[in-house]
Amino acid sequence: MTGATMPRRRPACPRRGVVPLPLLLLLRLGAVLLLLLLLTPAPAASSAPGTTTTDTITAAAPLAGNRTLVSAGRGTFVLGFFAPEGGAEGRTYLGIWFNRIPERTVVWVANRGSPVLGPAAGAALRVLPNGSLAVAGGDGAVVWATPPPPVPSSSAASGDAIGAAANATAQLLEDGNLVLRVPGAGVVWQSFDHPTDTLLPGMKLGVDLRAGLDRHLTSWRAPGDPSPGEYTFRLDPRGSPELFLYRRSARTYGSGPWNGLQFSGVPNLRSAALLTFRFVSKPGTEAFYSYGLADDGAAVLTRFVVDPSGQVRRLVWIDTTRSWSLFWSYPLDECDGYRACGPYGVCSVDRSPICGCAPGFDPRFPAEWALRDGSGGCRRRTELNCTAGDGFATLANMKLPESANATVDMSLGLDGCRRACLGNCACRAYASANVSSPGAPGCFMWTGDLLDMRQFSNGGQDLFVRLAASDLPLSTSSAETNSKTARVVVIIVPSVVGLLLLLVGVCICVKKVKKRRKEATPLPSRNAQSTPFRRRNQIAASSDAQDDSLHNGQGNNKDCDLRSFDVEKIQAATDNFSIHNKIGQGGFGPVYMGKLDNGQDIAVKRLSRRSTQGLREFKNEVKLIAKLQHRNLVRLLGCCIDGSERMLVYEYMHNRSLNTFLFNEERQSMLSWEKRFNIINGIARGILYLHQDSALRIIHRDLKASNILLDRDMNPKISDFGVARIFGTDQTAAYTKKVVGTYGYMSPEYAMDGVFSTKSDVFSFGVLVLEIVSGKKNRGFYHNELDLNLLRYAWRLWRDGQSLEFIDPSIADTSNAMEVLKCIQIGLLCVQEQPKRRPTMSAVTTMLTSESPTLPEPCEPAFSTGRNHHDDDEEDDGEEDPEAKACRSDSASSWTVTVVEGR
Repeated sequence: MTGATMPRRRPACPRRGVVPLPLLLLLRLGAVLLLLLLLTPAPAASSAPGTTTTDTITAAAPLAGNRTLVSAGRGTFVLGFFAPEGGAEGRTYLGIWFNRIPERTVVWVANRGSPVLGPAAGAALRVLPNGSLAVAGGDGAVVWATPPPPVPSSSAASGDAIGAAANATAQLLEDGNLVLRVPGAGVVWQSFDHPTDTLLPGMKLGVDLRAGLDRHLTSWRAPGDPSPGEYTFRLDPRGSPELFLYRRSARTYGSGPWNGLQFSGVPNLRSAALLTFRFVSKPGTEAFYSYGLADDGAAVLTRFVVDPSGQVRRLVWIDTTRSWSLFWSYPLDECDGYRACGPYGVCSVDRSPICGCAPGFDPRFPAEWALRDGSGGCRRRTELNCTAGDGFATLANMKLPESANATVDMSLGLDGCRRACLGNCACRAYASANVSSPGAPGCFMWTGDLLDMRQFSNGGQDLFVRLAASDLPLSTSSAETNSKTARVVVIIVPSVVGLLLLLVGVCICVKKVKKRRKEATPLPSRNAQSTPFRRRNQIAASSDAQDDSLHNGQGNNKDCDLRSFDVEKIQAATDNFSIHNKIGQGGFGPVYMGKLDNGQDIAVKRLSRRSTQGLREFKNEVKLIAKLQHRNLVRLLGCCIDGSERMLVYEYMHNRSLNTFLFNEERQSMLSWEKRFNIINGIARGILYLHQDSALRIIHRDLKASNILLDRDMNPKISDFGVARIFGTDQTAAYTKKVVGTYGYMSPEYAMDGVFSTKSDVFSFGVLVLEIVSGKKNRGFYHNELDLNLLRYAWRLWRDGQSLEFIDPSIADTSNAMEVLKCIQIGLLCVQEQPKRRPTMSAVTTMLTSESPTLPEPCEPAFSTGRNHHDDDEEDDGEEDPEAKACRSDSASSWTVTVVEGR
C-alpha cells in the first residue's frame, strides 16, 4: 500500500503492578500456612519432651513411660514411674514423691509387691473400662489394680453405671492424695486409704470398721527395695486404741493410750507452732490418728515414716541445708522396748538397773532380776481384798499401761473414776483419760495385768495403782481405812510424830558433834597413798569466785540437784580410793571404779586439788547432766559434797573410753567398721540432742575420744560436761576470754578468738570422725613426706580420689567402702575453717542415715599447718579451681591469738 504507514507493535512485557502467576500462587500458599499456624493452639511453655503438667488421667489419656502428673497449686507432689536408686535392675514402680527437692523422696508406692519388669518406658497407668485404675507392663499384663467401683443401685438397671465407670478419672491432689472419681459416685478410691511407709499431713492412721479399712504403715524392705519390709506401725482399736510397732508379728514398741493431749508414751508429741495432732475414737465405728500443719497455707514439707531399720521418724525439710531434719524418732531408749520390765514392772532410764517394781510389788524372779533381766515382771505382795481396805498408790510422770484391757468412760471425773474402780473387783488401776484441761472428765480403768509401763523424768501423767491396805503408804492407808481405824490413827499419829521429832533433834545434835570432830581430825586412811579429805582440800585453792563462795561454808548437798551419796559409802565402794581401783585421770581429777552395797558398778570422779578445773566446772556438770537424758549421754547417778570434798558418781562403762581402743595398736582390730560406724552415729545423735532436742540448748566444748565412753555393747555415751555452756534460743555464737578444751579438737575461731557456737562442737565431731576412720590421733600425727597433718592429709587423699587409703589398715579388708567414703567426706565438711560452711548436726545425722546422700564438696580443713597451695611439689597451671576460689573468698583474713588453757 503506497503511502500507508504500518502501526509499530510494542514489545510483550508485563504491565506495571501485575504479579506473575507462579509467584502469586506461592504467596497465597504462604498466607494459608500462616493462618493455620495462628489458629493452631501453642503448646504450654512448661511442657518438655516426655513430661506433662496435667494432674489428671482418663481412659483416653493414660500415664505411660516417662510422663508424670504434677499436683495443681504449688506443684508439691509428682506421680510417675521410677526405678529405686540402688535397687535391683529392671524393676519399675508407680509412686508419688516430693517435687522440687534435689533428692527423690518417695511417699507412696502402688505396686510395691509386684514391680513392672523391664524398662520404665513400657509401664503405663490406665483407667480400665470397668472404672478401675491399673498398672500394666509393656506386654499389657496388669500387675496392680484398684477394686472395681461399686455400681449404684439406681443406675444398675439402666446401664448408666457402665458408661459412668468408663468416664472415671484419676487426679493427683496438692496434699499428695491420688483419688479415683466416677461421675455420679464421687471418690471411689484414694491412695490415702492405702499408705505404704509414709504418713503425710491429713492422712489417717487407724481403722474404719464401716469401710473395712486398716490404714497402717509398712517399712520398705531396704532403701532400694520398696517391697513390704519387716516393720509395721498400726493402731490396735481394742480397749483404748494405741499405736504399736511390729517386727513381723512381734510388737517392739507401744505409744501408750491417747490421753486427750498426746499419746502418754510420747511426751514430746503435742500440738505446737508447726504441727497439730488429732485422735478420734468412736467405738464400733472408727479410730484414727492424724496430723496437720498449724498454718494450712505454710509451704512446709514434713513426713512421718517407718524406715527399714525399725525407727518411726518425723522429718521436716530444711531449705537452707537442702536436707531432711529429724524432728523426733522412736523407739528412743531401752525403756521404749515393748514390755521391757514385764507385768507391773516400771522402766526408767534414770536408774540402774532400768527396771523396778510398782509400789506394793516385788520381782517375780529375783535371780533373773539380780542379773538385770526384768522381763519376768513383778508380783503383788498382798492379794487384794475386794470387800474393804483397798486403796491406791500414785505413780507420777508415767506412760500409761497397755490399753487393750482398759475401759474408757468419758463421763467420769477422776474422783468418780476412783470410786468406780474400787467398786469393781477386777479393776487394777485407773487414770485420767483427758488431761487436755484441769478437771476435764475422762476415765481409764484397767482390769488385767499392768504392762508396758515406764516413768519419765518429766512428762507423762499420774497413774493410780490398786493395793491392799497393808501395802499402802501411810497417807493413802489412813484415807482408805474405816472410821474405827481412823480414830485409832488420830491417837497414834501425834504420838509417833512427837517421837520422830525428838529422834530427829537427837540425830541433828549427834551429827553436829561428829562434824566438829571430823573437821578437827583427818579421816583414817586405809591406803598409804590416800590423802585425808579435809587436809587435802584445805590446801586446795581456787581462782574462781564461785569456788570461793563454795569454800566459805556454802558447799553442801543443796548444790546437788540429784541423789546425794555419803563420803563413807563412796570410800567403801572404792576401797578408800585404792590405786588398784583407779581407772583414769582427766582434767577434773582421778576416776575410780567402785561397787555399791547393792552390787551396782559405779565410776567415781573426784575433784583433784591440782585440777585445772575448779568447783565451777563441778557445779556446771551436776546441774547440766542431771537434766539431760539420752541413750548416747553418760548417766549421772549422783554426787557427793562433804565439806570441801566434791565427787560425781556415774554409771560404770565397762569398755572405758573410745581412745583406749582407737589408739591402741593391739585393740584397734576389736573395733570393726560396723562398730565404728555405730559409734559415729551414736555420737552424732547425742550431739544433736544437746544442740536441738534437749530442754536446754547445750554446747559441750570438749568433745574428744577420751570423753566418749563405751558400754558393754560398745554403744557410745558422751561424758564430761564440766565446761559445757547453755545457749539461749536466740543466740548463734558467744565469746569467752577463758578458752578451755583440748588441742586438736578445738575449732579455729574458738581457739584463737574465743568465739564458740554449735559449729564448734561440729568441728570437734569432724575430728572425731576422721580419727575413728583412720585410727590415728589428730594431735601428734604428721606426714613427713607430704608435710601434712591428719586433717589436711585426709583432704588431700579425698581430693585425689584415694580416700580409701585413709582407713585404719586393721579393718580395711572388712569395711563398707561406701560408708567409709561417706564418713570421710562428712568429717571433712565438719572441719572446714569457716563455721558457716560446716553443716548442722541435724544435717549430719541425715547424711549419716541416708543410703546415698548427695554431699557438698568440702573446702580445705582448718589448722592446715603444712605448706600452702603453691608448694614446690605442686604445679601451678595459672588457673585456680573454682571451688577452691570460693572457699578462699570466704576464709578469714587474719586471726587474733588469745590465751588458751589446754587440757
